[in-house]
Amino acid sequence: MSELSTPVAPGGAQVAVLGGGCFWCVEAVFQGLRGVSSVQSGYAGGHVDNPSYEQVCDGNTGHIEVARITFDPAVLSFEDLLRVFFATHDPTTPGRQGNDVGPQYESAIFAQSAEQSTAAAKIIAEVNAAGIYDAPIVTQVLPDAHFWPAEDYHRDYFARHPGQGYCQFVIAPKVSKFRQQFRDRLAQG
Repeated sequence: MSELSTPVAPGGAQVAVLGGGCFWCVEAVFQGLRGVSSVQSGYAGGHVDNPSYEQVCDGNTGHIEVARITFDPAVLSFEDLLRVFFATHDPTTPGRQGNDVGPQYESAIFAQSAEQSTAAAKIIAEVNAAGIYDAPIVTQVLPDAHFWPAEDYHRDYFARHPGQGYCQFVIAPKVSKFRQQFRDRLAQG
């Protein structure tokens, strides 16, 4: 993790790397958020170079399924990005999101800078203090780690497979809840 400011992508955009269970869910939520220019599913935090989905699903590589989110901080602050993150997954269950169980489904923030790490701690304290959940948040705030893009067939999974069972029964309700709760922050189109 850099001790300097958050790395800036071309055009002044910043990057957040978040793990909130299945990356298909995280991708589907953040693609609908105003200020987000791209979301890419992948893996971070493990000890195997260029892991495959199957290797990560075995739970032995140390990787977490994540989404790499590029956003415009002039439109959407990192803190507000995290507020959406904490509202759209269960940050109180270690190694689990619903029926998805294993270390690859940890709730995690891979801080890209000291500023992101500080902001993450602040928002975690804010959410805990608000009593939104019956249990404390177990989301890990981890240092920046190499991001390995997921295989191409994972890209835009929800948009390309809306009739698939997992999409209908897990992702669609999550996206619907997001759209209701954050109606004022939805991207146009």
